Amino acid sequence: MDFVAGCIGGAAGVLVGHPFDTVKVRLQVQSVDKPLYRGTFHCFQSIIRQESVFGLYKGIGSPMMGLTFINAIVFGVQGNAMRLLGHDTPTNQFAAGAAAGAIQCVICCPMELAKTRMQMQGTGEKKSSRKMYKNSLDCLVRIYKREGLWGVNRGMVTTFIRETPGFGVYFLAYDVLTRSLGCEPDDRYMIPKLLFAGGMAGIASWISTYPVDVIKSRLQADGVGGVHQYSSIADCVRQSIRREGYMVFTRGLTSTLLRAFPVNATTFATVTLVLMYARGVEEGPKDCESAQTSHHTPIQQQAQPSSL
Repeated sequence: MDFVAGCIGGAAGVLVGHPFDTVKVRLQVQSVDKPLYRGTFHCFQSIIRQESVFGLYKGIGSPMMGLTFINAIVFGVQGNAMRLLGHDTPTNQFAAGAAAGAIQCVICCPMELAKTRMQMQGTGEKKSSRKMYKNSLDCLVRIYKREGLWGVNRGMVTTFIRETPGFGVYFLAYDVLTRSLGCEPDDRYMIPKLLFAGGMAGIASWISTYPVDVIKSRLQADGVGGVHQYSSIADCVRQSIRREGYMVFTRGLTSTLLRAFPVNATTFATVTLVLMYARGVEEGPKDCESAQTSHHTPIQQQAQPSSL
């Protein structure tokens, strides 16, 4: 039931956060010479005006498809890693989270490649006259036919560099915050505390790895239209800094942070509510409480949202 709750919570998080992710990607990869958007809110307005509200949800099929597999990997690896490490300490939380982040890259990288390509398709057009990809699956199939397995896994190294410490920081921050805030069974503010901890942990995770995410997005968007601009990760970093300065690594950060809190809050709220409904109102709060104290049970590893 924990796995099902995690999947439902993750899906809710994707629905809430995907528009912000679309804006983030558009800002990260737009041309510095001919920028289409002046900032986060202008990007939101432009997409809605030019492409309708549905433009904000381009590429959502990919994260929805990969959600179940990513949650299964993250929950399973993080939970087993904590059991192997034996002691529930902040350091072990970081190590277990990092291990989960590293392994789920196998699914995350192709999923985000398709998402990025779909988000960039038909930029500025309400009805694209010539769509390269029908949907996320078609996108991956076409990339595989043209570039093989290497093409489908474009950006794998940067995804690994982002996800490994990113998930480590997420689980560490979440553990530290929930211990500090406390969560007693009779605390009327227990749920808000859990939501706050999850949201802030997501923000901390994104800030810690955001520069890598900018490079990942640029590498995965490179080649759209048949023109390849970057030959390697180092070349992408050099060209980006030379043309746009070090502030390039903050491109789209505002929309990312605006997305991080509600996504994690929505995910965790949904997980909590599903678990409480499934196990009964009396047992639900006990499960939540046990996940935040030093006397953790296996539910602690299972009830945490995986969507950063």
